[in-house]
Amino acid sequence: MDDYADFAHAVYATGVLSDPWLWGEPRFRLQGAIISPSLANQLAEAAEAVTYLHQALVEILLDKPEFIASFYQLTPFQRMMWQAAGGMWHGMARADLFLCADGRIQCCELNSDTPSGQPEAVWLNHLRQAAHPGCLDPNLNFPARFLELLRESHAKRTDTPLTKVGIVYPTELTEDLCMIAAFSRWLEAEGIHVVTGSPYNLCRTPTGVALLGQPVDLILRHYKTDWWGERLPVWADAEGYPDDEPLTEPLLALLDADVQEQVTVVNPFGAVVTQNKLSLAFFWEEMERFTPEAQQLIRRFIPETYRLTQISLDRLCDEREQWVLKSDYGCEGAETVCGPFVTPEVWEKAIELALPEHFVAQRFFEVQADNEGWLPNYGVFVLGGGAAGFFTRLSKKSTEYNAVTAPTYISGTPA
Repeated sequence: MDDYADFAHAVYATGVLSDPWLWGEPRFRLQGAIISPSLANQLAEAAEAVTYLHQALVEILLDKPEFIASFYQLTPFQRMMWQAAGGMWHGMARADLFLCADGRIQCCELNSDTPSGQPEAVWLNHLRQAAHPGCLDPNLNFPARFLELLRESHAKRTDTPLTKVGIVYPTELTEDLCMIAAFSRWLEAEGIHVVTGSPYNLCRTPTGVALLGQPVDLILRHYKTDWWGERLPVWADAEGYPDDEPLTEPLLALLDADVQEQVTVVNPFGAVVTQNKLSLAFFWEEMERFTPEAQQLIRRFIPETYRLTQISLDRLCDEREQWVLKSDYGCEGAETVCGPFVTPEVWEKAIELALPEHFVAQRFFEVQADNEGWLPNYGVFVLGGGAAGFFTRLSKKSTEYNAVTAPTYISGTPA
C-alpha cells in the first residue's frame, strides 16, 4: 500500500476512518513518525505530569472557590457545570507535546474536554504496521485501555455491570463520525449496547437519563462544555453566535442525574475549567500555591502563560515573535494567533480586537523539525492519569496549519 490511492481504499474499508484527502491533499502520511523508546518515555512522562498538574489545580480551586469568580469569570451555566462535577474532570485526555529545538518538551495544552484522534491513532497504525518492520505499535492496547477506563468510571458509582452506554456528540459535524464509530465498535465488541445522539436527544427519567428514549448507565460525552453553556464571542468585532443560548433542559437533566449518582459521565463536566486556557495562566500567575514539586513541573513542561488582562499590550506588540494569543475555549484557527507567523499589522489588530478576559498570551517555543522539515505535534493520550497512546500531526509552516496525520511507532522490538 505504498501508493496513496491503494491506501485510500484501505482507509475506506476500515468502516471507521474516512476522508483520506482534505482540500484535495492527502490527509495522512504513509511514512510513520518513528520515535525512540527514550523519547516515548519522555513524552509519556510529560503527559502524565501535565495531567497531574491539572489535578493539583482542581484541588486548589476546590479549596479556594473564590478563584472561580475572580480568575475565570465563568458564565452562570459554566459555574453550574463546575459545581455539579464536584472536582471530577478527568477520564480521557490528550496532551499536545512538542520537542523543542533546545531539547525541552513543552505542552501547549491538555485537551481534557473532548479529545479527538483516537480512531486515526489506532487504525492508521494498524494499516501501516507492515511497512514499518521491527517497530512497536504503541496504540495496540488502546481499545482495551479505553474499555477499562469506562468500566472503572462506572464502578466508582455502582457495582452493577456496565451494559448500556450513550454517546452524546454534535451530530451535525461529520468529522466526529469516525470517533463515534470507533467507540461504538469497541463497546459493542464487549456486548455493551450503544445509543448515539445529540444533547437534544437526552431526557431525565426517574432512575437516570435516557438517550433517544433508551435508559443508559453511562454517558460518553463528546460535546464540548462551552457548547453546553452560554456561547460568547471573544473578538470585539464578532457578531456573536446564532445559537448562543445554553442547552438548558438536556444539561440540567444530565447534571441532576449525575449529582444524584444515577448516571456516570465521561468526561465529567469539571473539564469546563481544566479545558479553559486560563488554567495555563493560573499555573504561572499563581505558581506559589502549588507544591515545590509541581512548580518544577510547571517550569519544565508548561510554556510561560498569562491572562491578557495581566500582561502589557505594549510588551506584546514589541515582542510579537515571542508570543501566541489563544482564546479560553478556542482551538486552532481564528482564535489562535501565532506572533512569529503573522505580520506586525495582523498581530496588533488581533491584540486590539481580542476581548482580554477571554485570552491568554503564551510564550512561543521553537519546535525541532525532523529530517524532512516537518514539525511534529505529539498528541499523547492519557486515560485515567496514565499515558495510553500516541497521535502525531505534522506541519510545515507552524503547528496550527496544513497538518497531516502520520502513524506513530516506537523504534526497536518489544522485549
